[in-house]
Amino acid sequence: MNVREALVKARVFFADAGLENASLDAEVLLMHLLGIERAGLYMRFDYVLTLEEAKAYRCLIERRVKGEPVAYLTGHKEFMGMDFIVNPAVLVPRPETEILVERALKFLEGKPGEELLVLDIGTGSGAIAVSMARMNSRLRVYAVDCSRDALVLAQHNAAIHGVAGRIHFFHGDLLYPLSNLALEGKADLIAANLPYVPSGDISGLPVDVRSYEPQIALNGGLDGLDIYRRLLPGAGDLLKSGGLLMLEIGPGQADVLVQEMTGMGMVWCCSEIVFDYAGRERVVLAEKE
Repeated sequence: MNVREALVKARVFFADAGLENASLDAEVLLMHLLGIERAGLYMRFDYVLTLEEAKAYRCLIERRVKGEPVAYLTGHKEFMGMDFIVNPAVLVPRPETEILVERALKFLEGKPGEELLVLDIGTGSGAIAVSMARMNSRLRVYAVDCSRDALVLAQHNAAIHGVAGRIHFFHGDLLYPLSNLALEGKADLIAANLPYVPSGDISGLPVDVRSYEPQIALNGGLDGLDIYRRLLPGAGDLLKSGGLLMLEIGPGQADVLVQEMTGMGMVWCCSEIVFDYAGRERVVLAEKE
């Protein structure tokens, strides 16, 4: 079986299984197996797979058909044009989260000072922290996660992209690991992509999400905002005047979250709801007065 024939068979398997990106998944998995880029794949359509390669490709196909995410099968996911190592200890970075990073970088560009302090709460794979540090050399980032396995992976990604010296990783719940660092009023920006899926919606998520990605990184409680409610009071204390709080959310949560922030007595000079490319609420921004 040559490359062309293998791709055709994989596409059929994936299409029959109802996978949306049958052609792309087939190509990405075969590129990963053969260790080549897309251009190389197209140039090797007539290459005959060895018996071992054919067996390995079929194994990948079967795992994908069962719902296992392509990113976990390959161990890689692109985010902000960068290659991140991923595994089942972390959520697969989403393109929608790039909106948060882009807005954060735009905000920080106009801030004065030789060094700016950014807090990334719930860092996971480190996609947000590493991307921001890589694209703005003035940033010092404190990244927190409750999963030790996630932090090991995030540290690995920071090292790969040459920013390990400017990102400090902390293990623990939300802002608690930072409580002894005297950061009150010092943070220029706090970014958080915390669990925000309502618990009742978990069972309706696609199988590759609900069955393979870490539940602890998905379940946000009854309305999806339980963990953000615990974050908000401390976040307001750590931000400096003019500092920005950025929270990734799901559809229908923005107004509720803004009301929660106002009801907690925090003073914000402005807030904004940012929509993703599909027109869905995606990020809440609030600037501290």
